[in-house]
Amino acid sequence: MQKLLPSHKTAHSSHMPEVSAEWAAAASNLLSNIRSTWTNCTVLTTVRLPGAEEDREKIWDPSAMFSEDLWLENEKNCAVVHKSKRGRKRQELLAVALGVKVGVKGALLWQPLKLFAYSQITSLVRRAALTQNDNHFNYEKAHNFKVHTFRGPHWCEYCANFMWGLIAQGVRCSDCGLNVHKQCSKYVPNDCQPDLKRIKRVYCCDLTTLVKAHNTQRPMVVDSCIREIEARGLKSEGLYRVSGFTEHIEDVKMAFDRDGDKADISASIYPDINIIAGALKLYFRDLPIPVITYDTYSKFIEAAKISNPDERLEAIHEVLMLLPAAHYETLRYLMIHLKKVTLHEKENFMNAENLGIVFGPTLMRPPEDSTLATLNDMRYQKLIVQILIENEDVLF
Repeated sequence: MQKLLPSHKTAHSSHMPEVSAEWAAAASNLLSNIRSTWTNCTVLTTVRLPGAEEDREKIWDPSAMFSEDLWLENEKNCAVVHKSKRGRKRQELLAVALGVKVGVKGALLWQPLKLFAYSQITSLVRRAALTQNDNHFNYEKAHNFKVHTFRGPHWCEYCANFMWGLIAQGVRCSDCGLNVHKQCSKYVPNDCQPDLKRIKRVYCCDLTTLVKAHNTQRPMVVDSCIREIEARGLKSEGLYRVSGFTEHIEDVKMAFDRDGDKADISASIYPDINIIAGALKLYFRDLPIPVITYDTYSKFIEAAKISNPDERLEAIHEVLMLLPAAHYETLRYLMIHLKKVTLHEKENFMNAENLGIVFGPTLMRPPEDSTLATLNDMRYQKLIVQILIENEDVLF
């Protein structure tokens, strides 16, 4: 085993590309997974080996797969396949990760093992990049797993065991592409890092998914629209109450979906500030999970019903702590902005109560789609937003 799996500091390292400490750590973890997988394997496979007739039928022992004699015997009896330069580099990289010997003519790697190694390396590199990114905002996000049918052999990126079956072998996260068993998905930590290639739009996208994909504190729509409104619209009469043209608001929406943070919403394109304000409200309305989430909705309503002002404020503060980090940060930033709007009440005629009427149904919606429940809770929704604006310096 020591000769077959040399360390990176042996004489064989001259045939291998140099790797960083991160790759070495990933390789160590990967090798442990491979050894664990084959140690726990209970499936015995009948294979054909060279030799006498009575010796040809042998039971394949997983623990002997890496034996040096078997490796050399297979290498002598199998023709060397000439690969492209790119293919040789990929093989050398895989060999480094596995810690196996690579000769001048290349190594013979068992195909399913190679596929397993590639899937594991991809997972390890993705997780290592997440850990080492100091600029990454540490928002927890659960994986969005959906049943998936894999083509070809695949291994679970959580337990490193084979995914058996012909169809629906496991689940795949539609946001980051993580592949695991359905049973393992219950134990995967909330460390999803969405891939920008999988995020098709900005509006109607989950808030945490969007900010993690773009590695920002808040959604770009919120930052861009608030920045534009504070630059030229704080004194606009009826700000957030007066509606802009629906067609122009849809244009802004499509601009963000198409161009992201490079969307041009300047005065030269949209001189009416109500269009920008309308686009911001539309973003909040289109969120699949509201800024004040469904899980905390009833707690906010119960807090609003408390008659004692001090106890009510304390109860609201406790519920705020239950919001997901990205939702909390977005709500905090919005309340700071709306507080600035109220400072220009003499010009825009928008105080905290008026803003509460506008943003109450926009920021929070009941879990059940009931018109009666919405009407009954409307005054409490308004009160919650009003209290958040008036006490933003205390609550956040």
